[in-house]
Amino acid sequence: MRGFAVLAAALLVVPLHPGAAQAAPELPFRDPSRPLAARVDDLVGRLTLDEKISLLHQYQPAIPRLGIGLFKTGTEALHGVAWSSDHGAGGAKIDATATVFPQAVGLASTWDPELIKRVGSAVGDELRGFHVQNPQVWGLNAWAPVVNPLRDPRWGRNEEGYSEDPLLTGAIATAYGDGLQGDDPDHLKVAPTLKHYAAYNNETLRDRTSSNVPQRVLDEYDRKPFEIALKNGSATGVMAAYNLINGRPATVDPDLGTLLRDWSDQRLFNVSDAWAPTNLTGSQAYFATRAEADAATIKAGLDSFTVDDTNAEPTTTAIKQALTQGLLTEADVDESVGNALSIRFRLGEFDPDGGPYATIAPSVIDSPAHRALARRTAADAAVLLNNDGILPLRAGGSLAVVGPTAGKLYSDWYGGQLPYRVSILDGLTERASSVTTGTGADRIALREVTTGRYVTAGAETVGVTGSSPTAASQFDSVDWGDGVSTLRSVANGKLISYNWGPFVTNADEPNGWFVQQQFRQERQPDGTYVLHYVGYETQESWFPANHYVTVGDDGNLTLGASSAAGAARFTRELLVDGVAQAAAAAKKARTAVVVVGTDPFVAAREVHDRSSLALGERQETLITAVRKANPRTVVVVQSSYPQTIPAAPGVLWTTHAGAETGHAVADVLFGDVNPAGRLTQTWYRSAAQLPADLLEYDIIQSRQTYLYSAAKPLYPFGHGLSYTTFTYGRPAVRDGKVTVTVTNTGKRTGSEVVQLYTHQRSSRDVTPIKQLRGFEKVTLRPGQSKTVTIALTTADLARWDQTRGRRVVETSVHDVLLGSSSTDIRARTTLAVRGETIPPRDLSKTTRAETFDAYAGVKLLDETKTSGTVVGAQAPGDWLAFKDATLRNTGRFTATAAGTGTVQIRVGSPTGRLLGTATLADTGSVYTYRSMTVPLARFSGRTTVYLVPSPGLRLAGFTIS
Repeated sequence: MRGFAVLAAALLVVPLHPGAAQAAPELPFRDPSRPLAARVDDLVGRLTLDEKISLLHQYQPAIPRLGIGLFKTGTEALHGVAWSSDHGAGGAKIDATATVFPQAVGLASTWDPELIKRVGSAVGDELRGFHVQNPQVWGLNAWAPVVNPLRDPRWGRNEEGYSEDPLLTGAIATAYGDGLQGDDPDHLKVAPTLKHYAAYNNETLRDRTSSNVPQRVLDEYDRKPFEIALKNGSATGVMAAYNLINGRPATVDPDLGTLLRDWSDQRLFNVSDAWAPTNLTGSQAYFATRAEADAATIKAGLDSFTVDDTNAEPTTTAIKQALTQGLLTEADVDESVGNALSIRFRLGEFDPDGGPYATIAPSVIDSPAHRALARRTAADAAVLLNNDGILPLRAGGSLAVVGPTAGKLYSDWYGGQLPYRVSILDGLTERASSVTTGTGADRIALREVTTGRYVTAGAETVGVTGSSPTAASQFDSVDWGDGVSTLRSVANGKLISYNWGPFVTNADEPNGWFVQQQFRQERQPDGTYVLHYVGYETQESWFPANHYVTVGDDGNLTLGASSAAGAARFTRELLVDGVAQAAAAAKKARTAVVVVGTDPFVAAREVHDRSSLALGERQETLITAVRKANPRTVVVVQSSYPQTIPAAPGVLWTTHAGAETGHAVADVLFGDVNPAGRLTQTWYRSAAQLPADLLEYDIIQSRQTYLYSAAKPLYPFGHGLSYTTFTYGRPAVRDGKVTVTVTNTGKRTGSEVVQLYTHQRSSRDVTPIKQLRGFEKVTLRPGQSKTVTIALTTADLARWDQTRGRRVVETSVHDVLLGSSSTDIRARTTLAVRGETIPPRDLSKTTRAETFDAYAGVKLLDETKTSGTVVGAQAPGDWLAFKDATLRNTGRFTATAAGTGTVQIRVGSPTGRLLGTATLADTGSVYTYRSMTVPLARFSGRTTVYLVPSPGLRLAGFTIS
């Protein structure tokens, strides 16, 4: 027995870094001099089948016999280390107290990849520091950045993305990912994961809605940021989204195992979103059994199941069943396991010394250097939207700093806990000689009509008990937008919260996954009010049906009505007019600063979209009243997304930018920092300039974003003012580069973001009004000039040709536009490009239905559960068009389709000349395809062919011979 003990001791040595027992270095997979592929293959070959299957769950268990420790995927690190799940506590959320940088949309507003790489590096360092403290909680696979283009600013997760432009999104994602990964050529500091693939911009019923995205939009828009980051080697994998894409759940999108992996020269480790694999048999009802679903997930290209918290047993059981049933092979498992292990090797886990980043210590967390970087980044991210000469402010003097977000800082669901807080009020108070303040919140009392008693906060519940408005029956009401407000008790300073019942006043701030401190105070025709509780996801059928407040027999508030008709009625007594109070304070000060905006947990966030772009109604009233009382009014908007706001002499926008927000805003307002942030999204004048349906993903047809929208915005994409001025010289285009000389013509040192756009003058198809092709941020002293060079190659001008299913550069003249925003063009020239001319369609060859040029009503659907896209009508009269088709004595229409129904073949218009109608008998399944054919009336000429399918038919492809 002694000999066995000696052998065991030789195989296991003391780990040189926390988190993993180490096997002896003579095992080939522990030899860092060997190629990565050989090391991965060696380790996979040493694992039993059960061990391999165990590594496909989010919590990859330890394998002691090989000295392999537990590995947990998924630490949230969107704009700082945010949170992770505790393996030992059943997956409980553990928040990080760490450096919090500006929200992602703010990071992108710097338009400064070099700075964002530094931010990513700081976040990577801090995650390494946390990992040293507890590797079971703080795994080194980071779920960041989010690269979904911000197509529609009503998306509840707008704060998580970077920009409505795919190139800018890709550039910032590349910078942040590079920072997280570190600069070592063979090792990773942190393994970043891009979220969420793909076409994901809605929260309402997100796991059941299908994003209808033509291939051209997918290629040019939704996929592009993923492609940019992966081709630059700036991420180690992607997370699949919750939604369906053209009828197929993103969890089993075949791109995960094909297209995405082609974009990277490294093995990718792709993960599911939380609980998404269970939707395949649940809300999506796409597969009958979990074995089928899990097999399809692996075969599609996902390598890790984020389900069932720390309990891997349902996943491992389903995968074993899939193997037994022949739905998977062990080779499929080996491929995914190898992908999972590849990032662990690159993280240095199996190196004898833990790799070059193993020595990073917890002392980096919230270090002075990171605090300074956070302050600088928050200042650089702020965007000066308007300035009538009021800014910068002079130090000293009296200020009135009012508004609901003046004295508060907020983090968000994907932000860490702030280690300290410098509010905007704090930052401005440090600079002014005197400051008066007020929240602008209305103090109200709610008196129940039937009993005449007031809503009162008791020790344990909230009920109607008081006959007069005492402190316990007074509440400060803040309007956060979309009609949603919070009610804070004057007696104890706590918010009314439901917490699944009863109503209590116990919350410091809105919080939690289900934010249970939200109400709509809905005025009724008779002047009374009802309380509509909106603290949970009301679209879910498994939530309580009653959303309106009633009064129980015990006098306590409860949820007892499904509509306003059955709700308790209250009179709303205004005890203190917060707007009037703030205006009075503003009138006495030299300058008024109104700080308005959003709480990231209220009115819109993950699982909740916005319905409008407006600030809260009372916040808008506050701006107007304060400006009327004091013409020297500056508005600071502290918000997670674009807003519509009343005019003011000075307007500055900042995201929720972390603990240093107050210092950063003061730095900008007082001129210590010359503002250089630029908008990464269009700020529309109202939601009326957007499609009525948030689910309209085809930005070309619906004319969304600055790329296609002709609507005059409130503030355009790329907009941002400076305290100095810049002029542009004559640009030149040669050798794949655009050059222009920029001069600072003002009196202050400042930074200009030189933005390069192009417009293609002629094309077979609709092309963008203008499109960002590159940018450079340049800092200049007064009078200084610099020649800015931005790459622009012919290949950069390629677009997707739906007729041939590939990218193409067309022969055309391109306008080359340089300026300070998408609408502020300062210099221009042209570039003549000799490329291709897209030929007329030859419909005698098989044409895929999804390659249409125009359509109305039809939806893109899944051809099979594994691949392919087909077209189906939703209602009679839906159509799809194929333009520029050359027909020669048409004889027969032949199509491949599934389901049952008819297809009309028309020319000239959807109601034009009918050439024939093909009929398909029921194929028995939407995935069973058969041929349908019909003789056509004779027609010759160059025309647009319209297909008008009936509902119930799925059209895959066709020919006209």
